[in-house]
Amino acid sequence: MASKAAFKRLKKEYMAMVKTPTPFITAKPLEMNILEWHYVVRGPPDTPYEGGEYHGKLKFPSDYPYKPPAIQMITPSGRFQTNTNICMSMSNFHPDTWNPAWSVSTILNGMLSFMVEEEATTGSIRASATDRKALARKSHKFNLANRVFREVFPELCTAEPAPIGDQNSGVKPKQKSNQNAQVFQKAAVSSERDARKAAVSTANAQPANNGNQEMGVGLTGLPRKWLILIVLVAYFFASKIVSRLLTA
Repeated sequence: MASKAAFKRLKKEYMAMVKTPTPFITAKPLEMNILEWHYVVRGPPDTPYEGGEYHGKLKFPSDYPYKPPAIQMITPSGRFQTNTNICMSMSNFHPDTWNPAWSVSTILNGMLSFMVEEEATTGSIRASATDRKALARKSHKFNLANRVFREVFPELCTAEPAPIGDQNSGVKPKQKSNQNAQVFQKAAVSSERDARKAAVSTANAQPANNGNQEMGVGLTGLPRKWLILIVLVAYFFASKIVSRLLTA
């Protein structure tokens, strides 16, 4: 469950990305989980990824922005393993180098820059340029077969790859505002529901604990007063037996 600070920060970042789209990049949180964002990046020109459409996800910790997210790519690219955490200076592999001032846009720009390099890291692979170009051509079709991609990015579910960088192109300002509000309204409801469940769970557990304390339940699960009585009775009979043995 996201903290209030994380919810506020992620909402602010999403609104900023909508207001000022980043070239080649779009990203949105899941409606029912603001801590999981899905992104799509377009392969930069003059690279083996040109024309490619790469879908992935960011998993934020509940105390974001004080700790970095996990970064994964779902679409095969020939650069990163799919559905595997990628080691980058801005990912959860390096909390020591993380800067809370970095944003979702910063993270994805950094990932895109890292993608076109050849530096090896955890979660990376090294395919040939030919293979990467082939994967780029197949990427849009691959994404269309992914249910989460279709649900999160309906505007990208077109016969041919749609432009990325203005995720609400062709949408009127009022419609855009309503869409943005709905995303975080549902996320807020989900967070509130999780908080209520946690509170109810704690409240239900509390009376049981208090009851145990009042009764003095011992390690065996019996009330302490019964344990004391059992010990006294055992001591009484033991003393009688010892007395008889001594007088025999």
